[in-house]
Amino acid sequence: MNRTFNSTVIAKLFAKRVEAILYLRGVLILFFLLLSIISFSQTSSYQIALIKYNGGGDWYANLETSLPNLISYCNKNLQTNINTEQAIVEVGSSEIFNYPFVHITGHGNIIFNGDEAENLRNYLIGGGFLHISDNYGIDKFIRPQLKKVFPELELVELPFSHPIYHQYYDFSNGLPKIHEHDDKPPQGFGLIYEGRLVCFYDFECDLGDGWEDAEVHNDSEENRTKALKMGANIIQYALTQ
Repeated sequence: MNRTFNSTVIAKLFAKRVEAILYLRGVLILFFLLLSIISFSQTSSYQIALIKYNGGGDWYANLETSLPNLISYCNKNLQTNINTEQAIVEVGSSEIFNYPFVHITGHGNIIFNGDEAENLRNYLIGGGFLHISDNYGIDKFIRPQLKKVFPELELVELPFSHPIYHQYYDFSNGLPKIHEHDDKPPQGFGLIYEGRLVCFYDFECDLGDGWEDAEVHNDSEENRTKALKMGANIIQYALTQ
């Protein structure tokens, strides 16, 4: 009788111990899984890129501080996790597909050959986003090149009600005026492919200059903040639309 009783007690104790071990094992597995997820989310990142183009224009016009400052602003204020180092990518390179957002600026001539135009088209159709910032002088050059990329599309001016002006920051009157050029109002144009905005072009605005360090153009803090906020809206829209 005692042997039977003892065997039963031992069996129950053993079962409870096994249950406790399995429970603890499950907790530890869950803990390390969550730790891995948290670690991944903290270290995972993506880059945005400045496009290097041919034609003689200064693709490098705002190279030093423009995109890096915008990236820092977005990471701080939008809690994005963008790699703080900007990439530089040629428009015809397959590397362009590594970047969800690419940026073009400059003052002068820009030329896409056939392969480059096709590559950029495939990138944009595939989910990429192009932002062009008129650094004063690029307009007459960029428009024909965009026609090579999307011959069936026209640049259209976006209404002030467009979501790109109403992301984290609200711009009820559209683009802010950062630099004066020809006393013309700033305009935001877009290429819309199958209902999706694939390219945003700020004209007579000069957002890219506004992102640079204050001493580069002696911009006021107010104008720089407006430029960075609008840039943050473009980033947020491009990555979440």
